[in-house]
Amino acid sequence: MTDRPNPETPASSSPRTTEHDPADLVGAAPQAPQLVDETHGQDGVLDAGTYDAVREPRSANRLPLGDGTWHQISPKYVRVQFIANGAFLVGILAVALILALVLHQVWVWIPAGILTVILVWTLAILPRQARAYGYQLRDDDLVFRRGILWQRMVAVPYGRMQLVDITHGPLDRGFGIAQLKLVTAAAVTGVTIPGLTQAAAEQLRDTLIDVAETRRTGL
Repeated sequence: MTDRPNPETPASSSPRTTEHDPADLVGAAPQAPQLVDETHGQDGVLDAGTYDAVREPRSANRLPLGDGTWHQISPKYVRVQFIANGAFLVGILAVALILALVLHQVWVWIPAGILTVILVWTLAILPRQARAYGYQLRDDDLVFRRGILWQRMVAVPYGRMQLVDITHGPLDRGFGIAQLKLVTAAAVTGVTIPGLTQAAAEQLRDTLIDVAETRRTGL
């Protein structure tokens, strides 16, 4: 007696695999490196230790943020600015006191008072202003925005970047932050992103240089 296979039972339950002919891949065009949020998706270096959302003006006529992921700056930027501007304010008051009490130059209180008001106002709006900084990596350009009262949004094409520079002073190094400067042929389209963490600034610089070279070579 011979057992016959049941026609209702599948002949095999093994998964199917698809094979590609190597000849089909010959002549395929090389793909340009993907930039949009690549670093964000891998390890989140750009968003580590930063604000969580861009602060928008309350005005109905504000510039729209648009779609995509916006990266922020570090809150340590506010601390550095408070220390720097606070030290400058103390220096102004010290000079004014010396001129007024020792040299009897009473007129010095007028410019000292004006500078004090400006610095106090700058420090008061600084936290909100820092949260308005943001940048976005798109397929063909980097978009940077800033400002609450005076808003600015600029797009820098990758192919027009001539220099990507990282700078940081003594206070910046002490708090582990830096600023990234993008230089283009047109001075008005240059961008300086302050308050980046050191790791984010270095990774962003390397990524932008690689993509800018790719765009300039036409790949």
